[in-house]
Amino acid sequence: MSLVVEEPIYGPRIRWRTLEWVGAWVALFLLSGAIFPFLLMGPEVGELTDSARSKLRLLGLPVYLIAAGLLARQPSQLVVAVRRNLPMLALLALPFMSILWSIGPSVTLRRAIGLLGSMLLSYLLAIRFTPSQLMLLVVAVLGPMMILSILAMGAMPGRSFMLDGAAMGIFVHKNVLGWAAALCTVIAGIMVVDRTLGMQRIGLLVLPASLVCLVASTSMTGLLSVTAAAGLTAFYRALARQRRRINRFVMILLLLQFVAVLLTLLSLYLGPALEALGKDATLTGRVPLWALVDEMIARQPVLGYGYQAFWSEGNGDAWRIWAIIGWMAPHSHNGYRETLLGLGIVGLLVLFVVVARACWQGAVLHCNHPEDGWLWPNVLIGMFLVMNLTEAIFLLQNDLFFTLFAAAVLSISLRYPERAGGSRLEFGHG
Repeated sequence: MSLVVEEPIYGPRIRWRTLEWVGAWVALFLLSGAIFPFLLMGPEVGELTDSARSKLRLLGLPVYLIAAGLLARQPSQLVVAVRRNLPMLALLALPFMSILWSIGPSVTLRRAIGLLGSMLLSYLLAIRFTPSQLMLLVVAVLGPMMILSILAMGAMPGRSFMLDGAAMGIFVHKNVLGWAAALCTVIAGIMVVDRTLGMQRIGLLVLPASLVCLVASTSMTGLLSVTAAAGLTAFYRALARQRRRINRFVMILLLLQFVAVLLTLLSLYLGPALEALGKDATLTGRVPLWALVDEMIARQPVLGYGYQAFWSEGNGDAWRIWAIIGWMAPHSHNGYRETLLGLGIVGLLVLFVVVARACWQGAVLHCNHPEDGWLWPNVLIGMFLVMNLTEAIFLLQNDLFFTLFAAAVLSISLRYPERAGGSRLEFGHG
């Protein structure tokens, strides 16, 4: 008979699952654009010096390290996640391939690497967190930011409000606060209305603060995306209540027709309607910018100018546009145009395949297994598509919103085969 003497373990032991939750929270917080830009802001409200911007770029490094370190224990699940969404893999490969025809190869390479690093976090979130867990994680990141923003508005109004009176809270611009508040509002709202999740109390605690920040920011993109998300929430909830496939198919067709008609009306009558209301018919300079961008797209429509290379300071066409509009636009302020500008029709078509596939699979999962929390990933994807009408956040590296959008898409494609009666491979833990 042999005796086995175990070595005593000194100090607290931390479960790996706890490290995953903490690591994911830290990574999302670093991508949120909160606090650090606010602290590095110059004497003028919303101003960031070149030195401050350089420091902020370094925040991406710990995000990459956290994601890569946590994914290192899940190589087989990562392979499955990649294989189950090959269109997403093609979309990630395009920025690297565009180095071959980019007008700024070094810029494209550097930003493509940043995109790949950000996507590691998206894969981690999709693999290791169920939809309900990811919802809780995002609220745990954004909820405190909403409360801190309100406190900053009261304690430091000189630094937490822009010159036009719009609030930016602990962020560096009203739009960033508005987008974060919009996302937090939508998730908290779904927590309240979707009783199967059992998160009503959390939603009721977070929702008032996020609504205050959303309204105070006066971000039209944020308000528009929340309005769209509310409509999509009602649509998906009604869709899940239908038991006949033909009824679901009709509802989807009606939604597509409604969207097509709405976009047509906006393109024809938005400008005159804004003028009649005394608002800026140029959408804060976006309309003339879009006209000039469309001319550039027409010159290289198939492959574009290279991933995120057009708006570099070495491009003479960008300087000509800046000279005409009178301000240095950092991007096209439209995600669809920006994709065409960087990756051409090829890139936009691949993006369309990724989104269409996610919308279809996500709707199936929500209708068949609403108890799994598939409502919010579906709404998030639709909300993200709306946000890109006036902002350019498709394929954006080191960005909270694209990271979560990609995580939602990957989570759907990852679990679709098993929830549809395929393999029994399990992802995510309690």
